[in-house]
Amino acid sequence: MTKREVIGRYRGSYLGLLWSFVNPVLMLLIYTFVFSVVFKVRLGQDVSINKFDFAVQLFAGLIIFNLFSECISRAHSLILVNVNYVKKMIFPLEILPWVILGSALFHAGISVLVLLMFLVLIGHTISWTLLCLPVVMLPLLLMVMGLSWLLASVGVFVRDIAQFIGMMLTALLFLSPIFYPASALPESVRGYLFLNPLTFIIEQTRAVILYGQLPDWHGLIIYYAVAVLVAWAGLFWFEKTRKGFADVL
Repeated sequence: MTKREVIGRYRGSYLGLLWSFVNPVLMLLIYTFVFSVVFKVRLGQDVSINKFDFAVQLFAGLIIFNLFSECISRAHSLILVNVNYVKKMIFPLEILPWVILGSALFHAGISVLVLLMFLVLIGHTISWTLLCLPVVMLPLLLMVMGLSWLLASVGVFVRDIAQFIGMMLTALLFLSPIFYPASALPESVRGYLFLNPLTFIIEQTRAVILYGQLPDWHGLIIYYAVAVLVAWAGLFWFEKTRKGFADVL
């Protein structure tokens, strides 16, 4: 189902699956031109990736946001667009969010590959800490699954949730340290930024890919604990409410 989801997105286009590679390449080139040539801005980190620093740091942050956004923006409609699985056959509905997550991970993996190729091209050293990236991203995936199960269930009963999700994702885009570093905020409000589930993962992703730093293990342990709790709660809610899906639909 994940394979069908990925291939179906590009079915009928001339480049087909190649678009999954072309899109992030084009976006990275645009970010590089706009932010390193036009605006000449930086994120304030003392790293040796010269004039391209803002573009690659922005791109790294957007990889995490886009993965999260793709899953969450579609979670509320997962049951609604798969009514046949609810009504006409015995089907493990709880795997539907995994399908979307698998597709999002595929595109995130392509984007990471594009980022690494670009870093090599501009002469930036790829540190072995890159191997820690799966460890950094895993708790985010658990949290995404928990939220997806919750939203998939709520979306059956409350259709207005789609409008709320759109507004929340827009807010998260600007409340995450994507266009600015967390260190740019005053200390009095910086702590609130980390209430955003994306902030810590974005910061740690940049650390292991761009700065050659090991993850914040203490922070990761806390994030893992919260993520497991969210995943369990989301699945629990989904299983408790799935009996009512057929009646509503």
